[in-house]
Amino acid sequence: MTKAEVIKILKQKHQILYDWLKNHPNENWVKGPQGKWNTGEHIVHLIQSESALNKALWLPKFYLKYKFGVNNRDNRTYNQIVQKYQNKLADNPDVIANISKKMPTITLTNKFYYIAKLEKENMKLIKKFQKWTEHDLDTFLLPHPLLGRMTIREIVIWTAYHTEHHYKTLKSNY
Repeated sequence: MTKAEVIKILKQKHQILYDWLKNHPNENWVKGPQGKWNTGEHIVHLIQSESALNKALWLPKFYLKYKFGVNNRDNRTYNQIVQKYQNKLADNPDVIANISKKMPTITLTNKFYYIAKLEKENMKLIKKFQKWTEHDLDTFLLPHPLLGRMTIREIVIWTAYHTEHHYKTLKSNY
């Protein structure tokens, strides 16, 4: 996928989630299925994930190279990334990202704050992603807790799918 295609799919997946959230009943923001995250916690998790990626994209490239190496394989496609992620989730059904093990208290009063925060993190991600060259997107690596080292392009593609994954989870639970 080109940089423009990645940005398009990232925007598209987020917009689908935002549109769904606009019509989502307020009482479901704090109420979730037994033993599962409520809607607010899903949104906070997405914020935490994108915020961590945004911080990583500010790191100097020499540091990324030193810490994680450089890519020595072909990029995975969107479908390959999705399949690998789904397989890892199937093998680890109770996995919770370290960044999301301590959730803030979700209340109805913070609903619009968190939705706006997710939009802000997504816009930051797009701006940062646009500044990378096509070559560097395929050269530098970042670690993913389940998928291992991924190119910058791949991890941003995964972020688009990650948003879709949580949207589908929310949609199926409500």
